Order: sequence, then structure tokens, then C-alpha cells
Amino acid sequence: MTETMRAMVTMGHGDFDQLVWREDWPRPEPAAGEVLIAVGACGLNNTDVNTRTGWYSKSVTEATTGGAYDTLNADEPAWGDAPITFPRIQGADVCGRIVAVGAGVDAGRIGERVIIDNWLRDPDDPLDKGKTGYFGSECDGGFAEYTTVPAGNALAITSDLTDAELATFSCSYSTAEGMLTRAAVTGRDTVLVPGASGGVGGALVQLAKRRGARVIAMASEAKHADVARLGPDRILPRAPQDLRAALGDDRVSVVADVVGGPSWPGLLDILERGGRYTCSGAIAGPVVSFDLRTFYLRDLTLTGSTVIDPEVMPNLIRYIEAGEIRPALAATYPLEELHAAQRAFIAKTHTGNIVVTPGSRGPEARSDSS
Repeated sequence: MTETMRAMVTMGHGDFDQLVWREDWPRPEPAAGEVLIAVGACGLNNTDVNTRTGWYSKSVTEATTGGAYDTLNADEPAWGDAPITFPRIQGADVCGRIVAVGAGVDAGRIGERVIIDNWLRDPDDPLDKGKTGYFGSECDGGFAEYTTVPAGNALAITSDLTDAELATFSCSYSTAEGMLTRAAVTGRDTVLVPGASGGVGGALVQLAKRRGARVIAMASEAKHADVARLGPDRILPRAPQDLRAALGDDRVSVVADVVGGPSWPGLLDILERGGRYTCSGAIAGPVVSFDLRTFYLRDLTLTGSTVIDPEVMPNLIRYIEAGEIRPALAATYPLEELHAAQRAFIAKTHTGNIVVTPGSRGPEARSDSS
């Protein structure tokens, strides 16, 4: 291995000009307890764009993936408890192989195919959510040829899926499983999924069905055929004029939402008494109108979900290896074309996940994986 690598480096909050392609970036060395991974593929997520643009700042009130950096308070935490430091290599959804290990790590792990558990925990207090960081935010991530991670966060996987397909799982599917876990979804529930054509939305459909729930997906009509392949029981338009009428006789016990925005109050209105709303995103806008009477008079439970429980990623590995969930790979791009990949991601005309791969040649469009 050379001492340098190719990487897309985020130099600060801002537009695409802050994503700088480097072919001479220092290759990291695994510290004690870490492994070095040769990146095969890395998936894109809203977090990448939101962090770069500074959307997590409370000074930003508009929908995600916009020019939030124009109003950003740079001294305000943009993700966790402290501001993001730059330069930073972003990218959380890595699939690759371990090529070196640091002190204290079994050298027998070299050669393992792995995906990443993105949550960096305090090894002495792993359940304390206040002591967590995120791969690609608080440390460098996978938009590079190589990356390092604590050995416990590199999870071995045995699968016939490609690196690009496996790179669709870590963030989107762990986010979805975390939401469903937080909402205690079972086979007795009917789950409504707004934004079902996105990475997390599609994962919610599959994972809720895996739990035996009845699933009603919401997506733009142009994407209904792609969403149908994920197995929902019903598909509704993205924004019905009258959601209650569109649901008909269906009673919804859980709303699993990453959309938010102006239509948000209607999601609470259709929940049955004692229903649960779980949220891990706000791509249509973070500031919503909330009628407390709907909340308390209907005995609703609202849960936010960001830091997943430690067992979520090992469970996902098990689901993948058993073929119980499958990837929805929309397109792959070479790493050096991350600008184009993120523009396509922001346009939201795709269904599923977009992935970048070191060394690939041009985008390869796919609506799903067989």
C-alpha cells in the first residue's frame, strides 16, 4: 500500500466547492484497537449533505439539502454536542475488506469482508447515548480508498451481494430498524411510511413487513412500481389531499416518518387512539405545526430516533445473510464523481440508495436488486 490515497475531502460548511478531490491524501494507519479497511463501496445519505450544508444548526428552518450554509451559525453544533471539525472525509455506509490491524486486534481478521456499525460508542459505557460519535462525522469515513474504524465497528458479513449492494444497508436500514424498535412495532400494527421511495423509507417498508406488520407506503406515483417491489400492502400518493379519506377503512397504529414538512399535522390526525409516531428525519422541513390537543387527547406516543441500540447492526447482518431483506440500489458512481452523485441524490428522482465506488467507471443505473 502507498502512503497516500484518493479521497473526496470536505473542507468546510458550504456548497459543492467544499468537496475537494485529492489524490495525495495521507492514508490512515490503524491505531491500537482499530482496523484498516480497503473501501469497496460507500453509500450516500442525507447526513452527508446535511452536515456539509450545516442543516443541523437550529438557525436553519428550511427543508433539507438546500443552501443552509447561507444562514449557518458556525459556532453551533451541527450534529452532536460539538461543531464538526474540518477537513473531514465523510461517508458512513462502507463495505470493504480489512487489510491491516492495529495493536491488540487479531491479525486473523485481515481479509474479512465487513460493513460498518456507524455509531462510535464509549467502550466503557456503550449504552450512554451522550458519549457517542458517528463514522464520517466525528471521525473520517468512507469517501476514500481506505478508512480506519474501531475493530468492534467492523462487522464481518458473508453474502453473495456486491460491495455496492451491501453499501446500501448500514445507515438507512439501521436508522429504519432503530425507529421500528423505538416504536415497538409488531405483527399487530399497521405502519404508515411517508417517503417510502427513499433509502430509509424503503428500509422501513421491508423491515416492518419482516416484523409481520401491515405496511402502507406513501410515494410519488412515478415511483409506485419501484416501491411495490419492496412489498408494502398498499401504496398511496406522496401527498394525498385528504389522507384520512385515502386510507379508507385502514386504521394506522404507527407512523414511521423521515419527511416532516407542511403536511406533518395530518400524520398525527390519522393515528388511532394510543398510536405511536416515530421520526428520524425531516427532509421536507424541520419546523412543523403541532397541536398539543391531538397529542394528549388521543393518548399518542412520539419518539425520536437517532442513536440506535447496540444490537441493531448485528441483527441487520443476520437479516442480510438470511435473505430476509434486500438492497434497493438505484445507481453507482465513481468516487471522484461524488459531486454528480450528490446532485442526483438531492434531486430525489431515484428510488432506493446511491453508492460511490473507488475505481468504477461512470454511473450504472438500477431500480432495485434482484
